[in-house]
Amino acid sequence: MPTDCISYQNSGYFSKLIQDYLDQKSELQPLYNHFPTLENFEKQIIEKQANFDNANRIPLVEVLNKQYQNIEISDSTTQNIALLALPNTFTITTGHQLNLFSGPLYFLYKIISTINLTKELKLKYPTQNFVPIYWMATEDHDFEEINYFNFKGKKFRWNKDSTGPVGRLSTEGLAEFFEIYTKDLGTSTNAAVLKTLFEEAYLKHEKLADATRFLANSLFADHGLVILDADDADLKRAFIPYMKEELQSQTSFKAVQETIEKLKNYTVQVNPREINLFYIEDELRERIVFENNKYSVNNTKISFSEEEILKLLESNPEKFSPNVIMRPLYQEIILPNLCYIGGGGEIAYWLELKAFFDAVNITFPMLLIRNSVLLTSEKQNNKADKLNLSWKDLFTKPADLINTITHKISDFPIDLTPQKEILEKQFQYLFELAQQTDKSFTGAVKAQEIKQTKGLENLEKRLLKAQKRKLNDELQRVVDLQCELFPNQGLQERQANFSEFYLEKGEQLIPLLMQKLQPLETHFSIITI
Repeated sequence: MPTDCISYQNSGYFSKLIQDYLDQKSELQPLYNHFPTLENFEKQIIEKQANFDNANRIPLVEVLNKQYQNIEISDSTTQNIALLALPNTFTITTGHQLNLFSGPLYFLYKIISTINLTKELKLKYPTQNFVPIYWMATEDHDFEEINYFNFKGKKFRWNKDSTGPVGRLSTEGLAEFFEIYTKDLGTSTNAAVLKTLFEEAYLKHEKLADATRFLANSLFADHGLVILDADDADLKRAFIPYMKEELQSQTSFKAVQETIEKLKNYTVQVNPREINLFYIEDELRERIVFENNKYSVNNTKISFSEEEILKLLESNPEKFSPNVIMRPLYQEIILPNLCYIGGGGEIAYWLELKAFFDAVNITFPMLLIRNSVLLTSEKQNNKADKLNLSWKDLFTKPADLINTITHKISDFPIDLTPQKEILEKQFQYLFELAQQTDKSFTGAVKAQEIKQTKGLENLEKRLLKAQKRKLNDELQRVVDLQCELFPNQGLQERQANFSEFYLEKGEQLIPLLMQKLQPLETHFSIITI
């Protein structure tokens, strides 16, 4: 099998902003607190310990115990929940949408990165406790992003109307979905496990948040994962002062806009609103806007005076929901958190937020890119060997890969550079000759040079096309292998569902990933299963 590895920076799948962050470019250093290394966590621990309000630990533990009361949990998770009450306990957090049956594979990689980092930190700092947190994005309302998953190239979609926060959404209708999906699973022992897992998660729980908690707990409870649904009035009480400031002063808008100005050489991930809060009910999640001296709920007839909305905030904080700009602050206020682990897109929007955190005097967490993985089989590795392909080759965009391989396996060079150099020397002589005669001859020489150079370039392109036709069979094997590993010309981890690989490995899948993934590494992990 190929033995090279691909750094995130060279993979072609990360933005310029994330590449520069990983390279710790000096111009980005004001946008984060400490770069994630084991040694830097010592500084982060000291800062968070000094800044975090330990009174917030009490409702956190109470809410978690309430949320877990109807679910069987492991001793390690029970212990971790209890540890959160102690001032020397800190969290490492990842967040994810409530994708149906976990959605794409990177759901696993996020959580495994989080769990493995807590283990590394415990070895490095044994007097502290570290708890892995999966923050369920229960307040999101983008149902179209989460109501499907891909299995062996087929998309399985849950057709249902949804307008409110997805965590409160009823699981009604998933029995019909289950019948369709299970027909494709087959009858193996591992297929039976998957069927039972889906059935117990989605057909025996009434709300999507409860179903997702059951699923994640079933997969990771033995590793002490703690799953949090922050759509809770008791948790939001600690966030009231910050939501009040958001309503009255729009602090986040001003701070983030200033940061965006500094990021003008990059693609900006998210843009702030003047007010970065939603109003939510079971069937409603709409933006709060301030206009005509009133606070209005977008696309509704609901409106409040300043006095009315602040009174509602004090009495019913659960009716207010932070958006993508405010949610990170909410997380860092209710959790004794040291580090957020996310994908490139998530880290990109976190990098917009440090000035906002500074403005409200909350410690900014460390930001870590989650592990990225390509799962392969021995058969695919053998194909790559026979085709003399490296992982660098396979990560190349399809058109570039075909050109590279055509050049590599051709019996002769598909490169007319030597001929171009000869031509250049010939015309150099003609230009010297032209200097001794009429200027019109110089123009004729230049025109002829352009024509003949272009002719050679066209011949080179036609030669490449001819070789592609001649080598079609071998090139098609390269294309087929890349399509297997990069479905729809994208990353496998963003396309396939874990169940596709669980059919092969069964209960060994997650332990294998836990063993192989190193959270502080910054290259793609190629794992043979």
